[in-house]
Amino acid sequence: MIKNSVILKINLKNFLNNYNFFDKINKKNIVGATIKANAYGLGVKKIFQILVNNDCKHFFVATLEEGIEISNHKKKVNIYILNGIQNYNLSLFKKFNLIPIINTERELKLINKTNQKFGIHIDTGINRLGINYKNIPSKIFNNNKVKIVISHLSSADEKNNKFNEIQKKRFLKIKEKFKNKKIIFSLANTNGSILNQSYLFDMIRPGIGLYGGYNKNKYLEKKIKPVINLKGKIIQIKWVNQNEFIGYNQTYKTNKRIKVAIVGIGYADGIPRILSNKGKVYYKNNQYNIIGRISMDTFTINISNSKHNLKVGNYIDLINKKYGIESFADQSKTISNEVITSIGNRVERIYVNDK
Repeated sequence: MIKNSVILKINLKNFLNNYNFFDKINKKNIVGATIKANAYGLGVKKIFQILVNNDCKHFFVATLEEGIEISNHKKKVNIYILNGIQNYNLSLFKKFNLIPIINTERELKLINKTNQKFGIHIDTGINRLGINYKNIPSKIFNNNKVKIVISHLSSADEKNNKFNEIQKKRFLKIKEKFKNKKIIFSLANTNGSILNQSYLFDMIRPGIGLYGGYNKNKYLEKKIKPVINLKGKIIQIKWVNQNEFIGYNQTYKTNKRIKVAIVGIGYADGIPRILSNKGKVYYKNNQYNIIGRISMDTFTINISNSKHNLKVGNYIDLINKKYGIESFADQSKTISNEVITSIGNRVERIYVNDK
């Protein structure tokens, strides 16, 4: 059996703990799981099936292609396409039982020519996808084909940001204009769902929180469990003499003879080059420094003072229970969303149910 150079262990028990946390925030709320970008890199087919088996009935993906990948023609689940209908053949949405989220007035005119149920994205100030809240055609408020109306908070991770309240009030005014009482209204993402009850509306749409990220929110940190363990295999060990260079462009020079391990994981697998000469990795209770430039398939660590007899074939942790994706994101000067979705396709995904 071939053991991959890079392994991503995905803890399904902890994943479901996170889903259940959001499901219990308010008994009246629906949880719509955001599983775009291959379920944030964890494998959308597996994650989708796990959620369906646990009674989740609403799912958000970005593209039509992502929706088709998980469509099983079962009408008991709702799969929403966030990026709208664009220039796609509208018959594909009906064929695969998918619900487009309309983002422009042009798309609205096109969808109105069909019997297709759809959602509407209201832009309340993020100025990204969606129809500006000031420009909603009045006819839409009586349209019975509208199934869901959503908006998106631009600063939900900043609890005291006053723009959250501004966006909520804009969304509330739009909500009051719709006549169909069966429409689902949704504003809150992971962080929005814990701002306060007034942000919940009918549905919350957690994304990164399902996968173990909490965007430095202290409350979420206590509630969310780590989901992933990213490991790279040692593929060579050697001694490097004093005054030698390691890696591309001579960015690291040894000041004495050192023992190094080359780990078979690099930027092609999602390890950012910014961690060159400063990243930290772990083996049991030992921490090791990345030295030299991270390359496409490997990086090098100094193991001279290791308490363990490291060998070729041992796996080094980059992300684990103790040093999670938030810690890795801090090292990488980015956010956990980018870290987890950047993990490459050649990384082997292994699903476990550890405590």
